[in-house]
Amino acid sequence: MNEILLVASLFVIYGCVLLAYRLFGKSGLYCFTAIATITANIEVLIMVKAFGMEQPGNILFASTFLVTDIISEIEGKKAAKKAVNIGIFTSVFFIIVSQSWLLYHPAASDWAQPAIREIFSNTPRLMLVSVLVYAICQRFDVWAYHKWWALTKKRFHGDSRRALWLRNNGSTMISQLLNTILYTFGAFWGMYEIPTLISIALSSYVIFIVTSIADTPFVYLARRMHEKGLVE
Repeated sequence: MNEILLVASLFVIYGCVLLAYRLFGKSGLYCFTAIATITANIEVLIMVKAFGMEQPGNILFASTFLVTDIISEIEGKKAAKKAVNIGIFTSVFFIIVSQSWLLYHPAASDWAQPAIREIFSNTPRLMLVSVLVYAICQRFDVWAYHKWWALTKKRFHGDSRRALWLRNNGSTMISQLLNTILYTFGAFWGMYEIPTLISIALSSYVIFIVTSIADTPFVYLARRMHEKGLVE
């Protein structure tokens, strides 16, 4: 069941990225970034066992790399950096708001506070690490995407459309490796033994490799939608 859910979630979430772009254009991708970064801060708390590995929920986080790659490819580097800044802002906002919930004294009829406290009282460190890692890795991804683009454009004699798959996967896989190392050891150091941390990092990166390869057709589809005038 976990394997089916992960694969289904991957295609549904990536499909929603294209739908947001189709309906609302660049603004839709900015909105998706805000939604994904907030919900990814919750999803990452979920540990599941699938494909023989224990792994945190990270498909929503992976989708933010799809968004920045689409924006980089179609709208340019400046617009992609704006998407990253939106993600940073919404993550910080979510941390502040979610921690403020814990300051309320619940009414006698309240039933949600214990569950909210259980989830969020122990996660400021995870959220802070998440924001820092997101800012570092996403900015690196945008930079790397355009470095790969410059190389492929030179290789193909000025043709900027060629080798999209190379700049997409080349930038994302390196960025995800950086993300996996920084987040795993920053968020879980002291909570798990070193072998467990290494296992979490390896399983997370395997998943990120799969999500990176899987997002390539969606970048091609987004570019084709734009070229055909199908985007609002």
